[in-house]
Amino acid sequence: MKLNDYLDIHPDVEEAIKNKLPIVALESTIISHGMPYPKNIETALMVEDTVRSNNAIPATIAIINGRLKVGLSNKEIEFLATNNKVRKISRRDLAIAVSKKLSGSTTVASTMIIAKLAKIAVFATGGIGGVHRGAEKTFDISADLEELSKTNVCVVCAGPKAILDIGLTLEYLETKGVPVIGYKTSELPAFYSSKSGFNVDYRVDAALDIAEILKTKWDLSIKGGVLVTNPIPIAFELELVMMNKAINEAIIEADKEKIIGKDITPYLLSKVNELTEGKSLDANIKLIQNNAALAAKIATHYIKIT
Repeated sequence: MKLNDYLDIHPDVEEAIKNKLPIVALESTIISHGMPYPKNIETALMVEDTVRSNNAIPATIAIINGRLKVGLSNKEIEFLATNNKVRKISRRDLAIAVSKKLSGSTTVASTMIIAKLAKIAVFATGGIGGVHRGAEKTFDISADLEELSKTNVCVVCAGPKAILDIGLTLEYLETKGVPVIGYKTSELPAFYSSKSGFNVDYRVDAALDIAEILKTKWDLSIKGGVLVTNPIPIAFELELVMMNKAINEAIIEADKEKIIGKDITPYLLSKVNELTEGKSLDANIKLIQNNAALAAKIATHYIKIT
């Protein structure tokens, strides 16, 4: 297989790969399905700037007209942010989107796949998908979890999205052998909050130590990613009781409207933003920036030791 048949690597990213500079992959679902316009464009550009200000190169990933894009121009980011025909692409959709020359934003799972094709080891996002509340009836479990078990990419996030069943998500990750690391915390962060009531597998206090764990895991041929959970800064976190109330209300509304499958997460995030009068969106932006900064530090150390 010739990767050039499918992959378009932005010149800045290509130069970074050639010169062994640190690169941070970024997903694009947040642009097309995660935030309203124009916050989506502003946030995408801000997160890229955060990566650059921490001495790494951002590589926002998407699919445009069937091409796997690793690094986007401002014009391509605007296209994703304003075109309502852009699809949400996960692992199952990837080959179809490419072969039929569709355009789509990438979830955590598909971003990991494309990052790995481009040999990018570190990826920053807001929160991962996981086991949805009520999954014992619906079997609604995000493909992100399965991807973490099989694709060698480090994912830096603020924990599972708060709309999920966090306990069951952790159980699933344990079953699949995915290490869950807390950066400077022993408690798993819950996206909008630094607290969840659940412990991580390991607390690690330095980006260099995380980079060394990645190198060791993959040197030992232990397949799969590493999940690094990075709590939202305390100044920006939302009160857990208030958030749970908003999430529970949003889930009731989703049930009434029969929202299911890949539409459920964008619906719930939008409804929670409405119920919190925009506070959840502001927190979301801050935690993504925080994750991008940490990912850049991990990528910088990783490139030096590999």
